[in-house]
Order: sequence, then structure tokens, then C-alpha cells
Amino acid sequence: MTKTSISIAALYTLFAAFSAMINIGAQILSIRAYKGLYSVELSILIGIFVSAPLRYLLEKCHVFVFKSNNAAHDVKLFFQFSFMGLLTTIIFWGMEYDAIDTMRYISGLTGLLIGFYMKCQLNKKNVFVIKNHWMAL
Repeated sequence: MTKTSISIAALYTLFAAFSAMINIGAQILSIRAYKGLYSVELSILIGIFVSAPLRYLLEKCHVFVFKSNNAAHDVKLFFQFSFMGLLTTIIFWGMEYDAIDTMRYISGLTGLLIGFYMKCQLNKKNVFVIKNHWMAL
């Protein structure tokens, strides 16, 4: 069964929201566990490292319905996926870093959602594509 643009957008939105909740939840737990030097930066990184593998698997399997060739290909795809995430993480960090307390989480969520949209477009065009590379001919 082929997916329509609406069903793909709905799945992507659902996964983005779920990933955002995981990310922000991990940040909240991190801040509660450690309030010392660089606690905000650490919580942001923990949020990303907890949510990124989950997002990769959900998008790969359910949004882009992409099958990797083998484990090495899967690792390469994850790194490409992560690199696209680095590009959009700047938005997330910029919106979250200067905010305080509860507003930090609201700003972070807004930044995540903007970044997720951009990341979807980047992944569609650069990561989860079947390339007709001249070496494969």
C-alpha cells in the first residue's frame, strides 16, 4: 500500500512530536539530576542523544520506508541522518539556550518542530534516497 502525502506528513508529525517529548523529558530528568556547571548544555545533548536513534528508526522504517543494504549501510545512513540533524540543531539550540526555566522548554520545543520540518526535507533529498551511482552499474 502506497502512502499519500497526507499520511506521510501525519506520521512524520506524530514521530516528531513523540521524539520532542522524549527529548524534552530527557532534558528535564537531566536538569533534575544535575544542576551544576554546564547543566543546560549537558541536558540539551542528552535530549538529542536519547531521541536521535529513535527518530532514525521511526523515519527510516515508517516515513521513508527505506531498507538499508546491510549493517554498514545502516551505520552510514545513521551518520548522514545525524549530520542533517546537526544542521537543524542550530535552530533548536538558538531558540532554547537563551530562554529560562519553563520558557526554555517551550522555546526548545518550538525549535525542535521547526528543525524537524527542515530535517524531513533534507533527509528526503539526501539520506533516504536510492542513488543510481555509476559504481553500482
